[in-house]
Amino acid sequence: PWITQMAESVLFPVLLAAGSISIRFTSVKIKCLKLVFDCFPYHANLTHFSHLFLSVLVKFNNCAGNKGVRYDTNSLDFKVRADGTLYSAHCRFPTSSLSFLAAAAVHLFIFNASLAEAPSPHRVNAVIFSGQSAHGLRRQKRDWVIPPINVPENSRGPFPQQLVRIRSDKDKEIHIRYSITGVGADQPPMEVFNIDPVSGRMYVTRPMDREERASYHLRAHAVDMNGNKVENPIDLYIYVIDMNDNRPEFINQVYNGSVDEGSKPGTYVMTVTANDADDGTTANGMVRYRIVTQTPQSPSQNMFTINSETGDIVTVAAGLDREKVQQYIVIVQATDMEGNLNYGLSNTATAIITVTDVNDNPPEFTTSTYSGEVPENRVEVVVANLTVMDRDQPHSPNWNAIYRIISGDPSGHFTIRTDPVTNEGMVTVVKAVDYEMNRAFMLTVMVSNQAPLASGIQMSFQSTAGVTISVTDVNEAPYFPTNHKLIRLEEGVPTGTVLTTFSAVDPDRFMQQAVRYSKLSDPANWLNINATNGQITTAAVLDRESDYIKNNVYEATFLAADNGIPPASGTGTLQIYLIDINDNAPELLPKEAQICEKPNLNVINITAADADIDPNVGPFVFELPSVPSAVRKNWTITRLNGDYAQLSLRIMYLEAGVYDVPIIVTDSGNPPLYNTSVIKVKVCPCDENGDCTTIGAVAAAGLGTGAIIAILICIIILLTMVLLFVVWMKRREKERHTKQLLIDPEDDVRDNILKYDEEGGGEEDQDYDLSQLQQPETMDHVLNKTPGVRRVDERPIGAEPQYPIRPVIPHPGDIGDFINEGLRAADNDPTAPPYDSLLVFDYEGSGSTAGSVSSLNSSSSGDQDYDYLNDWGPRFKKLADMYGGGEED
Repeated sequence: PWITQMAESVLFPVLLAAGSISIRFTSVKIKCLKLVFDCFPYHANLTHFSHLFLSVLVKFNNCAGNKGVRYDTNSLDFKVRADGTLYSAHCRFPTSSLSFLAAAAVHLFIFNASLAEAPSPHRVNAVIFSGQSAHGLRRQKRDWVIPPINVPENSRGPFPQQLVRIRSDKDKEIHIRYSITGVGADQPPMEVFNIDPVSGRMYVTRPMDREERASYHLRAHAVDMNGNKVENPIDLYIYVIDMNDNRPEFINQVYNGSVDEGSKPGTYVMTVTANDADDGTTANGMVRYRIVTQTPQSPSQNMFTINSETGDIVTVAAGLDREKVQQYIVIVQATDMEGNLNYGLSNTATAIITVTDVNDNPPEFTTSTYSGEVPENRVEVVVANLTVMDRDQPHSPNWNAIYRIISGDPSGHFTIRTDPVTNEGMVTVVKAVDYEMNRAFMLTVMVSNQAPLASGIQMSFQSTAGVTISVTDVNEAPYFPTNHKLIRLEEGVPTGTVLTTFSAVDPDRFMQQAVRYSKLSDPANWLNINATNGQITTAAVLDRESDYIKNNVYEATFLAADNGIPPASGTGTLQIYLIDINDNAPELLPKEAQICEKPNLNVINITAADADIDPNVGPFVFELPSVPSAVRKNWTITRLNGDYAQLSLRIMYLEAGVYDVPIIVTDSGNPPLYNTSVIKVKVCPCDENGDCTTIGAVAAAGLGTGAIIAILICIIILLTMVLLFVVWMKRREKERHTKQLLIDPEDDVRDNILKYDEEGGGEEDQDYDLSQLQQPETMDHVLNKTPGVRRVDERPIGAEPQYPIRPVIPHPGDIGDFINEGLRAADNDPTAPPYDSLLVFDYEGSGSTAGSVSSLNSSSSGDQDYDYLNDWGPRFKKLADMYGGGEED
């Protein structure tokens, strides 16, 4: 049996190589299902089918009548003949649903086992059928499919606008309710699409914007009245068709580029880029570029061109010259619709092209010769300024000049430095010139740039110039040819001995000048110099052992001055190397020593010091004199080497004490010198280690046993007296703390208040009753008193503070604390007079010298700050509360 469902319309879009066409089904038959695809004037994408069984015949009709179309398929179950007929290779299929691809030239179609209906101007007859198999007739399961839906953006409505109708073939058996879910339905953005739950018609509720969202994926649901699923959910794909509603937008409004001057045509300059928010796969988003204007139009109005698709700007003409035109401003226009100015939207941007400098202009001297003058013996002096002209960009490597001296200065007296601001060459003296050697210089100089010249550019003849430098003569100082001069002689030469002639030379050969000499430095004042010829003689005996000698050398400095205008002088140093003679006897070392009273315990090592140097020093000879005879009797000397000997006791025992032992020391000079030196030796008792004991050391110092005992007793007595004094001081301090003061506390003026009788005021105060100033006992006399001064002075009622109690036996150190505590308690006592009461004055008296105070005005501006009253203590607390609150109070 056949089960047929008539769908109102289904749109199956297919994308072909030659263009986009619309396709519809015209008929379906069992075992020979014939599908005819006709041409329609709107876009399409893919076609879906379902439940294709047995043999199927499909015929493809295109707009060109199928001429030259080749067909093929990727399925083993279906083949396509040359006329486009699709047929099955056999009658048995592994599954109830097949999917395969059929290609017509570059046309691609997708066949999928499905059935659906959708609103469209074209009708489709879809047949759901059953196939005959080896097991007999079997009914196949029905399903539903909706192809993609295309919706143009920016539609003007009216809204809601129907898009598609979905149906289930079970709607005749039961009541079905339809719904949709997904982005645009029940997910943000909400309610872009809705569906009639009864009829299944789906609507769009507002205009679409492809640039905001290009597609939507919804799912359609079909349930019965109880909410049970009737059909499986179906996918709905909605694509927003692009409209040309966006202009191209340049990434930057101003582009900056550069190109070297003299560049050849076709040189790349820069790239400008514009983006179009419309679909770039359609003409709506395909942007093309063109140059609108060029400023300036020199040397040609078309110096640049632009690639219409990529936006690359390149040079198209020769003649770029930075010295003539440094910058071009190019207006570039971007138009969509592939550059169609009639239908496309356009936008413009500015391209600023800077012509960069190349070194195509060699530097040239402004004149061919320069001249200058320099005094001799001067360095770092600018002799001449060389000016050049260069038309390249200032302060660039193409403009910066480099100067070279190519001839005329073999000794390197001059160099040429470049002024970084003016680019001038400054000829500078770096090595002093001598007028007596060279009176003038003829220099040849060349100028070039830091950067090499551009290809094809030659150096100019004006890049070379001549410089003439004249040297002027100045008075030069005399100089000593040998400086420092060294001479050698023995020390001790007599006064007036001629040592040498230390003469100077005046370099001014062309001036007749005299040179005179004088001493500049002679630390020991040993030398004299002849002012005319520079002869040096001794003024005293030269001593090599003097403190003025350093490493046997004595130095003196002399001055040589000419009589030129102005005078000039030079200095020279004379070094005298003094040869040693044996003029100093040796001295015994050490001067003092100690030794044990018994021999063989220790000895004294002795040596000698001699101010002379070798060979007038050691080896030394040490010996004891024969007189007095006790020396050789008690002592003996043993030679160790040429510089050292040992002094020891000859006898078995020597009484402790201090002994002066004379020793004769002789050096090895020629002739030899000797000296008798005395060494003080302390003889003392020693312990087992050979060291003097303490008592022995004292005894050796010359004190007897009785003296030592007396010293010890004195020390004991002194310590006892110190201890008794300390005990007495502590006892006295304790008594001072326990006994009373020497005077009666009532007579102690340190913490008592003395009362004095009140004295009246001056003559003008005699009319006042001073009793009114006293504290009244009652208020009767105030109320009954005639008009005058009235004092309402009341004692506050309240707890009185506790004043400190004076100790019975005060300590002098407690007086200050007692006074401070009493003062603190009085300041915080509100019951102490004067009381904080109201004083009423209604009579000022007569003849007041103060005059009237009615002219004084009270300020109520509120600018006065009374907060300082809080720092004045409790007496001013009331005033602080009244006036210290600011304007609010």
